[in-house]
Amino acid sequence: MQKQDLARARRFSVAPMIDWTDRHCRTLHRLLTRNALLFTEMIVTGAIVHGDAERHLQFGEHEGLVALQLGGSDPGDLAQAIRIAEPFGYAEYNLNVGCPSDRVQSGKFGACLMAEPDLVADCVRAMREATDRPVTVKCRIGIDDQDIEESLDRFADKIVEAGVDAVYVHARKAWLQGLSPKENRTIPPLDYPRVYRLRDRLQPLPMAINGGIETLEQAEAHLENMNGVMLGRAAYHNPMLLGDVDARIFGDVHPVPDLEAIMEAMARYAETELSAGRARLNNIARHMLGLANGRPGAKQFRQILSMDAAKRNAGPEVLMRALSVVEPMAEAV
Repeated sequence: MQKQDLARARRFSVAPMIDWTDRHCRTLHRLLTRNALLFTEMIVTGAIVHGDAERHLQFGEHEGLVALQLGGSDPGDLAQAIRIAEPFGYAEYNLNVGCPSDRVQSGKFGACLMAEPDLVADCVRAMREATDRPVTVKCRIGIDDQDIEESLDRFADKIVEAGVDAVYVHARKAWLQGLSPKENRTIPPLDYPRVYRLRDRLQPLPMAINGGIETLEQAEAHLENMNGVMLGRAAYHNPMLLGDVDARIFGDVHPVPDLEAIMEAMARYAETELSAGRARLNNIARHMLGLANGRPGAKQFRQILSMDAAKRNAGPEVLMRALSVVEPMAEAV
């Protein structure tokens, strides 16, 4: 992997999402975009250092450029997790400083670390010493009652001094008390101009923006001010959106697989995974529910994938049965 390939891939990335962006999800997304940077879900350092590292870290060559997002606040554990992960071939290592969940706070990592910029800087240094690959941070613009001008600049200056290679900024505060993780994704107001100002201040450090971006039109508008954009739930719930990313964001025009080709490819993938005993069909099919959005038959398509795929001994034929209920796209006149 060349550094310029990764720098280019960061123009558009699919956000790390806990319980969602696993290797099955990334396999689907890679069918739709050759160029975007894909992320793992957040993996806590303890799961790697003290758990089944192979199960948490394995990913296929077909997934392309993948960033490993780590959750933790102990510099030594983060460094050790990276050393264990090195043979797997991740494109970069990303530190989560944005997740607001109670579980994350109790482990002293995620968004609560925005109150401890010196500790985050120590984490970045330790991570950099453990690898030659880029080390990046994903953060919020602030937490709770922080002044997002002064505190965000102070936080950013610390991680820049520590040698961070790029930053992904969710353009909302996180409220650690009083809001659920779900509410933290929508209730705190978006402040894109604050992220733009941070990017201008820290140039040439690469910086991507995240939060509330629903369409590629919005992504293109942000790219006028930012080095990259990151989409999360919009890409997950409407994965066919990713089929336009290569042409519109990267200028890479190539044939994009249609729904039939995607379902056939995922059926082949499912056959391999099921035969090897690495997954059940519902582990794979749950990421595919939005593929037929807006098409006649989409509701039945989702029902088959969510219900029939969960049955014992369900096989790849369930995916093809789901495809069969979706009406063909009307021919353009």
